[in-house]
Amino acid sequence: MFPLEGTLLKVALISMFASTGWSRLKRHYNEYSVSSDSDVEPLVIDRGPYFETSVSRNVTALVGKTTYLGCRIRNLGNRTVSWIRHRDLHLLTVGRFTYTSDQRFVSIHNPMTEDWTLQIRYPQRRDSGIYECQVGTTPPMGHTMILSVVEPITTLLGGPEMYINKGSTMNLTCIVKHSPEPPPAIYWTHNSQEINYDSPRGGVSVITEKGDNTVSYLLVQRARDSDSGKYTCNPSNANPKTLVVHVLNGEHPAAMQHGGQLRLEYPLSAVLLSILVAVAAP
Repeated sequence: MFPLEGTLLKVALISMFASTGWSRLKRHYNEYSVSSDSDVEPLVIDRGPYFETSVSRNVTALVGKTTYLGCRIRNLGNRTVSWIRHRDLHLLTVGRFTYTSDQRFVSIHNPMTEDWTLQIRYPQRRDSGIYECQVGTTPPMGHTMILSVVEPITTLLGGPEMYINKGSTMNLTCIVKHSPEPPPAIYWTHNSQEINYDSPRGGVSVITEKGDNTVSYLLVQRARDSDSGKYTCNPSNANPKTLVVHVLNGEHPAAMQHGGQLRLEYPLSAVLLSILVAVAAP
């Protein structure tokens, strides 16, 4: 404000005070202050593009199952986003276009969002490694993601052949390792037929404990000759595994499990086992 304008304002305010009183003076002074402040534009700082880093950089994928690497960029403007594979510094995508000849890599972007996603179809173990979401600034800025492509391993303890005594309890233990998520279901078959836990035979039960390693136990009470044969554990997201069970009538082959019961790497608790035996009994 110039000095002359300030002086004229003070004179006007003093004159108004003399004729209308302090309350009106205060009201007019406040109105003038608000009007003056509203003429000042707020200071806006453009910080340029930046990455949203709240999402984990580590992604675990299953062999053969489409996976996605996410990248969220704020204040992108008209800058270009690219995806680069660090292993060979290969440019995979530019904008929404696939740059590599490997058409398994696809860039996905919805203009209504700030997300730039790299889709990888049919990932293989060799696709594991570091990938970078890069913004075309000067110099370029990037956000790295670490991809681990795993193949779940199914193990049947005691295989490929198991020997048990007739009349003893058969305990088959199936373990699924290196799965990004627990298998939604694990199916057991006997001689290629899915096991019916409510069959008239009775004494057959299964329990599955899900976790980093998913363990499924198949319990068969009072083993009989007809229980011999091939047993297959088939997780819904992993390869199946099979072993052959021999129910013996007093024979004692060297490979026979001690005491007619399998030594377990993942043992059932005694209480849990007793409950299962009681439930499975006809």
